Amino acid sequence: MKYIVFSMLFTLIHTISYTLAGMIALKVSKDLYEDKQRVIDYLRDMSVKEESKHVEKWFIPAQLVRGILMSVVLYPILGVLGEIAFVIRALFLGGLMFIYTDLACAVPFPHNIEGFVYMKPRYIRGNASIKLFMEMFIYSVIFGLAAGWFLF
Repeated sequence: MKYIVFSMLFTLIHTISYTLAGMIALKVSKDLYEDKQRVIDYLRDMSVKEESKHVEKWFIPAQLVRGILMSVVLYPILGVLGEIAFVIRALFLGGLMFIYTDLACAVPFPHNIEGFVYMKPRYIRGNASIKLFMEMFIYSVIFGLAAGWFLF
């Protein structure tokens, strides 16, 4: 039962944190996600109604699946996480999200290690990398603090 509760709370915290970071990022980084001249032109264009509707339809279900999958991987270390201080726990969980889901992710993106290696220069030039880095940093901080506090 504790695993189910953990996964439910983890998934809720992930989904809320990811949504908040995305809302902030979309306000600051519209140039990355909208219009024909957007930097990340291989993602759906949020200014096109059909493409935006697809994202709206699948955003929450996708985050729920991601949250469940990420939570299950932590089952073997739940006891240890419950025994460490809040600050260390928050840093660990936030760092885990930032490093594993973003910076060291195996999928190339303009601001991560694989993107630097594999992407064409037009995708990693300018402030796109900084904006994307900040979006995931914000997510990781919100997630780390909330998960560190509410999960244990």
